Amino acid sequence: MTVSKEDARALEHRADRAAERLAEAKGSIRKTIIGLDEVVERALAVILSGGHGLLVGAPGLAKTKLVHTLAVVTGLDDKRVQFTPDLMPADILGSEVLEESEGGKRAFRFLPGPVFCRLLMADEINRASPRTQAALLQAMQEGFVTVAGARHDLPRPFHVLATQNPIEQEGTYPLPEAQLDRFLMQIDVPYPSREDERAILLATTGVEEAQSHTVLSAEEILDLQTLVRAMPVGEETLNAVLALLERARPDTSPDGEVKDGVAWGPGPRAGQALMLAVRARALLQGRLAPSSADVAALAEPVLKHRMALTFAAKADGLKLETLIARLAAEAA
Repeated sequence: MTVSKEDARALEHRADRAAERLAEAKGSIRKTIIGLDEVVERALAVILSGGHGLLVGAPGLAKTKLVHTLAVVTGLDDKRVQFTPDLMPADILGSEVLEESEGGKRAFRFLPGPVFCRLLMADEINRASPRTQAALLQAMQEGFVTVAGARHDLPRPFHVLATQNPIEQEGTYPLPEAQLDRFLMQIDVPYPSREDERAILLATTGVEEAQSHTVLSAEEILDLQTLVRAMPVGEETLNAVLALLERARPDTSPDGEVKDGVAWGPGPRAGQALMLAVRARALLQGRLAPSSADVAALAEPVLKHRMALTFAAKADGLKLETLIARLAAEAA
């Protein structure tokens, strides 16, 4: 598609202005979240891409605080659902109640659940039953829910940031592949470095604690999401995405390790996610167009939860992270 010089200049101006606003947003987040710059950037990329994110990390690594801080800074109203084995779909989506008017007429009224917000935190999502996990599928993919046969639209934008504890697996239900595929990225939250932990201790154990402030709004987020989709992607970057997907699928990969060690690979939704995510990363870093380096940087969080190793490959010590990093380097 050919873009006129005027349109190109207008797009560049929008991108420059957006980069300034996003830099301000990241600065506000850093007041509260210390030492997780890459995690914050990836979480913002998820929102700018219009998708959902799965935050995976041990307890106490500020996953909940990060989601709330993102809600404050982006201006998105948020709600939190603590997932437990006894949680029912109606506890998330809402339900209909029978009411009687003063005239004696009875009618059902829909009471919306916590999913009716712009940023939903699904805390410890793998602790709920598969039935309750599945209740989020329609909301995440379609942007509306169906209760008692009636459609109820969710506000826009709508994002789910779910958390998961990778250590304690007792009493949990692994997320089905169909739901994992709905998450644009799996974002691993690491332990802080010694220097970052020192800063955290000093910042959070005093009399006062710095607070993030609102920078963006829901309307501005929607505009940024439109801008991300309008950003150009060069042939080199597009070919890097296509090559990576081809190499990651056992049916089409020329790599023997993938053919023998990968049970199933990423589908087309992974390519869509990667195309949006690399644009968002470029915008967050003040660039108008993504590069193959962005593809390599985001290959793991986009593909990791969309691939599975065979039992034999796991027994031989093969790691998905190592495999994806090698494939991304070869595709770039």
